[in-house]
Amino acid sequence: MTSRKANVYCNGLQAGTLSETEDGFSFAYDDLFFLDPTKPAISLTLPKSRQEYRSKTLFPFFYGLLAEGENKHNQCRNLKLDERDHFTRLIKTAHTETIGAITVREFHAAR
Repeated sequence: MTSRKANVYCNGLQAGTLSETEDGFSFAYDDLFFLDPTKPAISLTLPKSRQEYRSKTLFPFFYGLLAEGENKHNQCRNLKLDERDHFTRLIKTAHTETIGAITVREFHAAR
């Protein structure tokens, strides 16, 4: 499995990078966001730190950005997504209209 990445934004400013690997998930704050004392942590469960956070499953904070129930079913049907692929659901649906300041966008390498 190839590592997949997403950029995480807080009020439109890049806050960090979320990655999916064979071992699970990781999140790391971007240096500029981390060093700015006026920028808050994206979550109480992911306080600002230089350390990379790791988890075997999608972090509960990011999972909480996903639709549930009928909305989840409709999104997956309309976007042709696997309901169990939480990372893909996140990058395909959490780039706009999330509740709160955090959005997630698929990472695209510079060409």
